[in-house]
Amino acid sequence: MSTKYRFRDKYRIQLREKDHPPPHVHLTGGGVDVMLSLETLEVMTGKAPSLIIKEAQAWVAAHQTQLLEDWKRCYP
Repeated sequence: MSTKYRFRDKYRIQLREKDHPPPHVHLTGGGVDVMLSLETLEVMTGKAPSLIIKEAQAWVAAHQTQLLEDWKRCYP
């Protein structure tokens, strides 16, 4: 598991090396576990406060290319 970003002292965006398609990251911490699509940035599973989701989506959008490259390295 690789934490790519931490924010608000309790939330993390993680790319899990032993995961499953489709390409996604996990938003965890503070009692949430949300999967965000790396292709569409939409919530795939889970729930979290909308402000937290939006902050995570903004960070993922800004780093989407690198995150997709990282995903492809784990899942060629």
